[in-house]
Amino acid sequence: MEKRKSIVAGFDIGGAHLKVTRAQDGRIVEAVTIATPLWLGLHTLTSAFRETAPIYAGADLNAFTMTGELADIFPSRDAGVAALLDEISARVPGENLIYAGPSGFVGVEQAARLNADVASANWHATASLVAKLAGDALFVDMGSTTTDIVAIRNGAVANDGYTDAGRLLSGELVYTGFTRTFLFGVASSAPVRGRLTPLMNEYFASITDAHRILGVLDEKDDRHASADGKEKTVDGSIARLARMIGRDAAELTLPEWHEIARWFSEQQLRKIHDAASLVAGSLVPDVPIVGAGTGRWQIRRLAERMERRFVDFAEIIPADDAVRGEASSVAPASAVALLAGSHL
Repeated sequence: MEKRKSIVAGFDIGGAHLKVTRAQDGRIVEAVTIATPLWLGLHTLTSAFRETAPIYAGADLNAFTMTGELADIFPSRDAGVAALLDEISARVPGENLIYAGPSGFVGVEQAARLNADVASANWHATASLVAKLAGDALFVDMGSTTTDIVAIRNGAVANDGYTDAGRLLSGELVYTGFTRTFLFGVASSAPVRGRLTPLMNEYFASITDAHRILGVLDEKDDRHASADGKEKTVDGSIARLARMIGRDAAELTLPEWHEIARWFSEQQLRKIHDAASLVAGSLVPDVPIVGAGTGRWQIRRLAERMERRFVDFAEIIPADDAVRGEASSVAPASAVALLAGSHL
């Protein structure tokens, strides 16, 4: 009789997305991202669990990590962790383990006593997997909202900070992402026909619009409404970008809009580069950058700028070829699924 395949489901509960993977015998075979705007209420997570149920159906083990405790529906991180643990217990059947950073995987009850380890630990899960797979590396995961930068030395995570506050100070957490970042979050002005124009300090456009205009955005990675709620097209993005500098789309040519979009993407990259230079510290020059997340296009540019070899997380994890890209985009969910497999 053929031996039954072991199945582990991995979950990354974020404030904007739920990411779920399915691993069979230590190999990612399915991966999905669902828009989950937790700031609107916990019902969005309930709906996302329901929508992704086919991915985790029949799993021997469910492994979770989270950042959604930061959502402003919760009065504190501790309250957010507690609420999300309650949702996990109520909505996901079977054996559930929670990733608690240095404490490893723990049950839901123990996780409730380890709030500080559980909160926003998804970066540690992915970095720990990279340490096992790649040895020494500068690991960079750029998602929709944030960028994690972690040094891997001697096959171990060599982080300086652990909490969000500590990692912001150390440069290991840069609060900028490939799609959801407001444009005034990366720059306060933009060059327009040779003059530096201050930006409108309004949410008229996001970095998604710049990357769409540049032609480097995979539309499936943009899962939330645009700033004005209108069409997600190049023309729509140019109209939104134009408002940031007090203009209408027809006032400049398409090449000019391209250059302005390129400026914003460049300003974002400079912020990441500054932080990465700090985190790289004593890593020797031949240590590669391992890149994960939806912003791997930007991480490739970072590697070129730092004159380091780029290694795609998608290429080093055990995964079916058809899902490698998505498995990298949902890297923490892939990581907890693969790391938790040893518990079976």
